[in-house]
Amino acid sequence: MLTLSEITELKGEAGNFEVSILQHPRYVDMDKCIACGACTEKCPRKIPNEYDAGLAKGKAVYVKYAQAVPLKYAIDPKYCLKITKGKCGKCEEVCPADAINYEDKERHINLNVGAVIVSDGGEAYNPADHDTYGYGKNKNVVTSLEFERILSASGPYGGHLVRPSDKKEPKKIAWLQCIGSRDEHLEGRGYCSGVCCTYAVKEAMLAKEHAPGGLDAAIFYMDIRTNGKDFERYYNRAKDEAGVRFVKSRVTNIVPDKESGMNMIRYMDEQGQKVEEGFDIVVLSVGLGATAEGRALAEKFGLELDHYNYLSTGSFKPVETATPGIFVCGACQAPKDIPSSVVDSSAAAGVAGSLLSDVRGSLSKTAQVPQERNIKGDPVRIGVFVCCCGTNIAGVVDVPAVVEFAKSLPGVAFVEQNMFSCSQDTQDKMKQVIDEQKLNRVVVAACTPKTHEPLFQETLTSAGINKYLFEMVNIRNQCSWVHKDDKESATDKSKDLVRMSVAKAGLLEPLPEPVLNINQNALVIGGGVAGMEAARNLAGQGYFTYLVEREGKLGGNAQSLHETWRGEDIQGYLHGLIQAMETAENIEVCSGAEITEVDGFVGNFKTTIEQGPETRTLEHGVTIMATGATEYAPQDPALIESTRVMTGLQLQQGFVKGDSQLNGLGTAVFLQCHGSRIPERPFCSKVCCAQSIKGALELKKRNPHMHIYVVYRDMRPYGLREDLYREARTRGISFVRYNFEKELRIEPGDRKVAIRFTDTVFRKDVTIQSDLLVLASAIVPEKENPLSRFYKVSQNEDGFFAEAHVKLRPVDFATDGVFVCGLAHSPKPIDESIAQAQAAAARAVTLLSAKSLPVSGTVAEVDPLTCSSCGVCVSICPYSAPRMDEKTGKAMIESTLCKGCGLCVASCRSGALHLKGFETSQIMGMIDCA
Repeated sequence: MLTLSEITELKGEAGNFEVSILQHPRYVDMDKCIACGACTEKCPRKIPNEYDAGLAKGKAVYVKYAQAVPLKYAIDPKYCLKITKGKCGKCEEVCPADAINYEDKERHINLNVGAVIVSDGGEAYNPADHDTYGYGKNKNVVTSLEFERILSASGPYGGHLVRPSDKKEPKKIAWLQCIGSRDEHLEGRGYCSGVCCTYAVKEAMLAKEHAPGGLDAAIFYMDIRTNGKDFERYYNRAKDEAGVRFVKSRVTNIVPDKESGMNMIRYMDEQGQKVEEGFDIVVLSVGLGATAEGRALAEKFGLELDHYNYLSTGSFKPVETATPGIFVCGACQAPKDIPSSVVDSSAAAGVAGSLLSDVRGSLSKTAQVPQERNIKGDPVRIGVFVCCCGTNIAGVVDVPAVVEFAKSLPGVAFVEQNMFSCSQDTQDKMKQVIDEQKLNRVVVAACTPKTHEPLFQETLTSAGINKYLFEMVNIRNQCSWVHKDDKESATDKSKDLVRMSVAKAGLLEPLPEPVLNINQNALVIGGGVAGMEAARNLAGQGYFTYLVEREGKLGGNAQSLHETWRGEDIQGYLHGLIQAMETAENIEVCSGAEITEVDGFVGNFKTTIEQGPETRTLEHGVTIMATGATEYAPQDPALIESTRVMTGLQLQQGFVKGDSQLNGLGTAVFLQCHGSRIPERPFCSKVCCAQSIKGALELKKRNPHMHIYVVYRDMRPYGLREDLYREARTRGISFVRYNFEKELRIEPGDRKVAIRFTDTVFRKDVTIQSDLLVLASAIVPEKENPLSRFYKVSQNEDGFFAEAHVKLRPVDFATDGVFVCGLAHSPKPIDESIAQAQAAAARAVTLLSAKSLPVSGTVAEVDPLTCSSCGVCVSICPYSAPRMDEKTGKAMIESTLCKGCGLCVASCRSGALHLKGFETSQIMGMIDCA
C-alpha cells in the first residue's frame, strides 16, 4: 500500500504497463511510529473544519489509515507550523519513538504491472459553492457528512446530539434532499446521487435514538428513492414505526431566526397550504460528484469521461474502460453506495484476473510460519494486552486501572497497555513479547472479535502459538460505547470481562485445523445473463465450469429485453454471450436440467441433476446461484384477458419482435409499482421506473404525436438514469403522481382501458382513457426455493437469497463455497447483474486458487459412549453437520460443515456433544470466577 501517492505517468499496454508514482512526504517514519497519539495531543494547530477531526481531534498531525493497513500518523504540511514557518516542533519533542522527520522527501517509484484498476472514488458536493442555504455562515446548517460526525463517538461532540451554535439538545431536525443533485444549474450535476435518500433515513433514525427527550425528524424530498435491497422496508419502518416525517417539497431557502436560533423553512404541504416551520438543525443531504484528481488521472491514462466527468463504461462491460487492461470500480464511474462499490471492486478484480490468469501465482511468496510450540505440560502463562483504541475506549474506560487489575489475576505473566493493539507495530511487539516472556496463551481486551480476532490469531500463529490459545474481550462495544455516560461502570465491567476471559484462557487447549483439498471445477446454477457472465469469468480464469439451466435454452429474462437505458442492443449482446457459452472449451452447458440432490461441502460438492432421462452427478468445489426471478403477473382476470393491457416485459418483447400493433396508438399509460411496495411485497423492484421511461420514449419514437402518461408514486430513475427521466419530460411525456392511499381502478374495455385515480397535485379524481396500459410489474423470486435447502443457504422475507453481509460480503453466502448474483439476490438492471456475476466469480476464485482450505478447529465433537442416538442434533443443525453413522448408529459431526454455533451441544439430552474451544469447563470457569 502506497499512501500519500499519485500516479504521474502510465506507459505500455494490457499485460505490460509501466506505472510511475510520486509518493509525497508524510514527515513520520512509518517503521518507527507506534501510533501512541502523543504528537496529536500536543499539536497546537487546529485544522479549519471541526467535523474533519476524526481520531486526531482536528490537529495538523493526523491519523492515516485504510483497510488492512495499520494506524499510522502523518503531518499535513499545509497546517504544520514547523514546516510552514519553522516554528513549534512540539510533535518531535514528545514523540517517544523518534518517528518525526521534518526533512522527509518525496519519492519516485516505478512499477511494472499487467492490469490497472482505477478506484479513486468521488467527492461530496460542497454547498458553500452556491450559497443558497447559508451553509458556512449558519452553524446550525450542516451537511450530511458533518451530521455523521456529530453523531459519532469520535466526533466534535463525543457522540452527543447537540445544536452546533449553542450546544443545546435539538428538538427538531430537518433533512433537505437533492442538495447538489438533480439540478443542471449546479455545476451540471443533473443526475441523482442514489445514496442520499437512504442515508437521510438512516441519519433520522439514528438521531431519534440519540435524542433522549424525543425528536421531531422531517425529511423534505422530491422523490424517495430507497430502491436498494431491503431499503424500502427501512423507509417504511422509519415512516410507520419511528415517526420520521416525510414531506414532499423542494425547499429553496432557509431563514435563520437570530433570537431563537431556529431555522425557518417555508414549504407547501400535501393539502396545498403554505407552512412555515422552525428547526434547530438543518441537514443538507449532499450528493456525490467526480473529482478533479479523477479527471487528471483520466487524462494521464487516456480514459474517456462522460458529460458528468465520470469514467465511461458500458452496460455489458460495467467495470471495463475502453482501454484494454484498465478497469474501474466504485464512485469514480457513477454515484454508488457501499454494497455496489464492493461488488464493483470484486468484479474488477475478477475481470483483471481473467486477463492475468496465465501468470497467476508467478510473483506470490509463501509466508514462512514457525513450527507450533508444544505447550503440553507447561505451566499456564497468560499475556494480557489492553487497548486504548485512541479515545474510543480510553475516553471512557480507565485503561491503566484495568491493566493493574489484570496483573493480579491467576496465571497472568505479562500485562501491557497499547494505544492501538491492531497496528502493525503492536502486532510485531506482541510476537516479541510472546517469545521473550514464554507466553502460551493470550488475551486481548479491545474491540469486536468479529473483525479483529483473525488478525490476533494470525499474530499468535506467526509467534509459534496455536491460534486457538487466544481469547478476545470486547471492551469497546460492550463497555465504552454502551456505558459512555458512566465511566466507573464501564471500567468495572471491563475488569469483569477481562477476569472471565483470563479464567477461560487458562483452560484453553490447542486445536487442530484439518486441511481440505478443493475440487477445481465450478458450478453455476442459472443460464440467464448473470449465470452466463459468471461462467464466462470463471472459464476465463482457467476453471472448468458446469452451467446448469432448468429451461431448454439459455438467456432467461434477457430474451425479452430490447435495449438498456443507454440504448445498447441487448439481443445482439445476448446472442454473442450464448454463442460464447456453447463454444467455450471449459464450459459445459447442461440445459433442461433439474437439480435433485446435493451432497458435500465447500471444496467438495456433489450435485445430482436430471437431464431428460439421464441422471448425472457433478463434482465441483464452488457453487454460484444465478437462478434469477420472474415478472409478477396480473391477478385480475379482466386484466389478463384484455388486449389493451400488458406488462413491462411484454412491451419489451413487443419491441424485440417488432410488434406492429404498437404503432399508430393514440394514448398509452404506464402504471408504476404494480405488485411492488405493497404489504405482500414491500420492496422496490428497482428497474421498473427506468424501464417504463425507456419504453415510453420508444413508443414516442414510433408514434411522435402519441399522448403518454406515467402514473407513479415516486419516480426512481437513480444515478445517471436521471438523464433519461429529463429527456422524457422534454419529449412531452407526462408524469402524474397518484395518491396511493386512495383507490386506483382499472377498467378494461374493447377499445379503451380506463385508469381512475386521485392526482396528488390537484387533489382531484382523474380518469385517463387509454389505448394501451403498461403495468410496471414487480420482480418476484421463487419463495421456498429447494436450492436453499440443498445448499443450506437462506432466503429473506421476500424470497431473495440472503447474502452473508450486505456490505462486507455482498455476493457470499454464510455457507462457505456458495455465492449469489443477479436477480436471485435482488432486483437489479442488466449492468449491475453482470457486475455482480463477475464479483461472484472473483470471490469463488479466491477459494479455487487456494487449492486447499484449512477447516476451523472450533467445531462440535461427539462422545459415542454417551450418545443415545436420539437424532435431535441432526434435526436441529441448520448446516447439516451432524449425521447418524450407519455402522454404529451414533451421531457424528462433519467438521467441514460445522460452523461452531453450538445448537447441537445445547440440544443434546445426554451430554454427548461438546464444542471445542467452548467446553463446559471453560464456560463454567468464566461464571465461577465472576
